[in-house]
Amino acid sequence: MTAEHALDDPPLAPVRRTANKVPEVTAYFWIIKVLTTGMGETASDLLARTLGPIPAVALGGLALAAALAVQFTLRRYAAWSYWTAVVMVSVFGTMAADVLHVGLGVSYAVSTPAFLAVLAVLFVLWYASERTLSIHTVRTRRRETFYWAVVLATFALGTAAGDLTATVGFGYLGSVVLFAAGICVPALAHRFGPLDAVTAFWTAYVVTRPLGASLADWMALGHTRGGLGLGLAPVTLAWTAAIIGCVGYLVVSQRGRRVLAATGKPQ
Repeated sequence: MTAEHALDDPPLAPVRRTANKVPEVTAYFWIIKVLTTGMGETASDLLARTLGPIPAVALGGLALAAALAVQFTLRRYAAWSYWTAVVMVSVFGTMAADVLHVGLGVSYAVSTPAFLAVLAVLFVLWYASERTLSIHTVRTRRRETFYWAVVLATFALGTAAGDLTATVGFGYLGSVVLFAAGICVPALAHRFGPLDAVTAFWTAYVVTRPLGASLADWMALGHTRGGLGLGLAPVTLAWTAAIIGCVGYLVVSQRGRRVLAATGKPQ
């Protein structure tokens, strides 16, 4: 699934520009995205159990701020920086959803539509400001700020949605099947139907979160909870190793970078 370049790319205002700092949407993008969602789910739970909820949230917030600070200082896409920021968003987004449920007692049936409303508001504000939601136009500081705010909201929403389906009867494995089928809907609707590329991308982006998180939970949690019982630490380490391997490959191969135009400048 790819997003279109030209249809949603109005002229940019005369503000400070950078090269587009979001990678090309290829199979590698979706593979690493799913890996980060699962790793963030189990890493968040592992940190909360090891350090306690409050220190874990504080550490996650600091790590996220540091990763985004590095990402914002760069002038062009760098695989290691971009995916480090996504991993930290995944960890902290999971914590945000869990704090509402565990710490404040908010049910997933309430937090899921609440996060969906937050995401909708962010999309409205982004489009009202920039007249586009295309990831191919993230070339200004303001658009990059909207982009990462939306990414954080999608991770929190996906965490709550995945936990909601797991606790209302689907279980973790059932949730994996549900969201694996669900992610095919925007792909097919875009490929064979009227769904535009930008809407299809963001719909699939949201669904990858509960898909990866449900898969990681199913692998890590005990048999009494319907899981394989592999443990939080082993699953976190395994998924982290997979992420490092995939990102390392992107760095070495230069895959994911945008094709240079005739001018020699990144698209």
